[in-house]
Amino acid sequence: MRFTQVLCGTASAVVLAGLTPLAAQAQTAAQDTEIPTVDSIVVTAQKREQNLQDVPVVVTAVSAKLLQDTGVKNIKDLTILTPGLTVTSTSSEASTTARIRGVGTVGDNPGLESSVGVVIDGVYRPRNGVGFGDLGQMERIEVLKGPQGTLFGKSTSAGVINIVTKEPEFGFGAEAEATIGNFNAHGLAASVTGPLFGSETLAARLYVAARERDGYNDVVTGKGPSDRDEDADQGFYTVRGQLLFVPDDKSTFRLIADYTKRDENCCGAVQIRTGPTAGILALVNGGPALAATADPYARVAYSNRGAPSSIEDKGVSLQGVIDTDFGEITSISAIRNWRTDNGQDSDFSTADIAYRNKDGTNYSEFTTFSQEIRLAGQTDKFDWLVGAFLADEHLDNKANFLYGNNYEQYLGRLLSLSASPATGGIPNFIALLLNRAPNTSFVGGQGLRDQYKQRATTVAGFTNNTWHVTDAFDITAGLRYSIDKKDLDTYQTNSDGGVACATAMSPAGQARIAGIVGAANAGTVIGNLCLPWANPLFNGRGTNQKRSDKEWSGTIKASYRFSPQVFSYASYARGYKGGGFNLDRTQSSNGLPSGSLGVVPIKDTSFPAEFVDSYEVGLKNTLFDRTVLFNVTGFYQKFSDFQLNTFLGTSFAVRSIEEVTSKGVDVDFLWFTPVHGLSIQSGYSYSKTEYGDQPVANDPTNALSQLPGNRMSLAPEHSASFSATYERPIGASLKARANIGAKYTSNYNTGSDLFPPKIQSGFTVVNGRIGIGSQDDKWTVELWGQNLLNEKYLQVAFNGTLQGSSGLSATNKIYNPALDTITYDAFLGAPRTYGLTLRAKY
Repeated sequence: MRFTQVLCGTASAVVLAGLTPLAAQAQTAAQDTEIPTVDSIVVTAQKREQNLQDVPVVVTAVSAKLLQDTGVKNIKDLTILTPGLTVTSTSSEASTTARIRGVGTVGDNPGLESSVGVVIDGVYRPRNGVGFGDLGQMERIEVLKGPQGTLFGKSTSAGVINIVTKEPEFGFGAEAEATIGNFNAHGLAASVTGPLFGSETLAARLYVAARERDGYNDVVTGKGPSDRDEDADQGFYTVRGQLLFVPDDKSTFRLIADYTKRDENCCGAVQIRTGPTAGILALVNGGPALAATADPYARVAYSNRGAPSSIEDKGVSLQGVIDTDFGEITSISAIRNWRTDNGQDSDFSTADIAYRNKDGTNYSEFTTFSQEIRLAGQTDKFDWLVGAFLADEHLDNKANFLYGNNYEQYLGRLLSLSASPATGGIPNFIALLLNRAPNTSFVGGQGLRDQYKQRATTVAGFTNNTWHVTDAFDITAGLRYSIDKKDLDTYQTNSDGGVACATAMSPAGQARIAGIVGAANAGTVIGNLCLPWANPLFNGRGTNQKRSDKEWSGTIKASYRFSPQVFSYASYARGYKGGGFNLDRTQSSNGLPSGSLGVVPIKDTSFPAEFVDSYEVGLKNTLFDRTVLFNVTGFYQKFSDFQLNTFLGTSFAVRSIEEVTSKGVDVDFLWFTPVHGLSIQSGYSYSKTEYGDQPVANDPTNALSQLPGNRMSLAPEHSASFSATYERPIGASLKARANIGAKYTSNYNTGSDLFPPKIQSGFTVVNGRIGIGSQDDKWTVELWGQNLLNEKYLQVAFNGTLQGSSGLSATNKIYNPALDTITYDAFLGAPRTYGLTLRAKY
């Protein structure tokens, strides 16, 4: 059967700026009477069409019109419409992470799947970063809050972002769009749809777009070799083609193929605080390597190596829907390939300390095949659904981390600083320690070159069923059984064999170092000479690791309608995300002098599965002759073995946090006002998302000692949105349309270690758009602005590589700002942007 356009979602989004979608959908449904009402809004949050106010689920649903009105082209733009949703990017736009109710997974580690799943046209995507590109012509976006694994599959323990694009139409249509803006932004997009060769059963849609923009940040490159003077720019093109085959009124087939290519420079970081190591950087650099005083919102990044980034995303999917006498069969088959190649100035300064080279040996590539099949039906008393899901994912990850030309001198001065503080350490100190010629222990361009090949398979069976006990009382139960297997091959090399560390660890080397720095300090010095990228114990090391998880997850919901205006529900859900492997070097101390930072490679890099138990109680109210929606949902979520990916200053590591709890309230409000063409939506989310009081396991240096009992990073307690849309005719042939939306986010810590300098204070982002065009939408001109107040805020803050110490140690887990000497870097949120868009439609 052919599906009509439906607003898919539930109460949670209804309200927010995102609630405009509901308004737009309701207005479409009631266009004959011109009286929009709440009960005319249809949603498909449970993969079947239902009235919004009859669904026991919390979802933010955003329609195509609202997405256009607010300039949403990717999941990061979506945050202004969705209370409780935070989306951030770090070292590249490929490392984009979504969080719902304060819960998500840092995206820098390719071995770690997100707690928030991204699904596009029914196809699960392996990492959040795939949703950052231009999503094309969208029918709607749904943000489902809480565990959604029963129907949406793997790695959705915190929620799902479900994106539905426009399908082909049998009436001919064409659209074009041209945009210009500040930062020299310019873009073109066009689409065409209609029947092929006059057919009544075969239609097609083609969408193409290209966008470019100069960088948000200026870059000081110093001595190079990079000469790129801007960062955080944009440059990509995308093509998406579809075929829709409707041979009869009982079956539909949809074939989708897409390709996207991005070549950009992202992301350089700015300093939010400059520590005392900046003086040493200046000494080895022959001049200032950082700003004398950190001024992050001057948007000046220091980088001699740059941050080139390339992303390629492509895939094909086939969806078939067939009505039979025993139910409706839905099949979705897909094969996709996504690859990101990146370079990075890893010290984020003009000194040449360390970098990652974009030379074909620093990339992540996912090739995924997935198959889902469902059978659904209904009787007078039951709505039922059964299905199966299969995924086969191949991950190929290569990583390099190389010494810059100043690495040896910089590290030597750091290690000798206490002996010669007035001169910024001792020149050629490492040569002295190792009895080698200067600048031969850590030669520029040498370092680690590792490769990880992982195959992950998932097989699952699921069911979701509703029993209509009475006309007012329903019980819904869902269950899923998943088998996840992962097989990882790792091969690690040091291009120079780790010569410096090997010399230091030899008996003669240990004795020489102890004689120079003292026995009490020898372990710390050796540890710094044997950091993961310099450790010869990794050189030529190959390992194979396997793990499997077999788990049940599911949900049960009870709903009761007290009256036509009041609907209530209570639900419980058990969510699950499979375990995996950390794809980075990690090491521990074993057999070295006291005080060593640890140099023995950790053989088992696995981490266990993540689980969540979620409880919700909701009340949905339809008031004032069905023109007002007011919904309230309370929730409590308890995660166990939460997978925390954190940067330890020398490598990424995954820690299983024993307990994380999230509790709060979602409130949604929608009003179709008596003023013709004016709708108002608002939303509020209170989420108190905290770590348990238990100390973090495997934290010998107390780097994560601030976590127990405190709020999670990037987890604001309060977020609220407001949106107003107004449309009115001008004369007989024109119309004007305006939208303003705003989102307030309370303060939160942007760093995974919760160090206080990384706190972002509360802020409000305001977007606006005003347009005029013909009443038949043949043409429209729009003036728009994003972040109109030029609000300044951090996305993520982090510790500068080898640039200071927090003061925490194996013997001290109390943070003291007086002992903190770290240079803190950060990736910033987007500044104010504005421009003009011309649309044409035929």
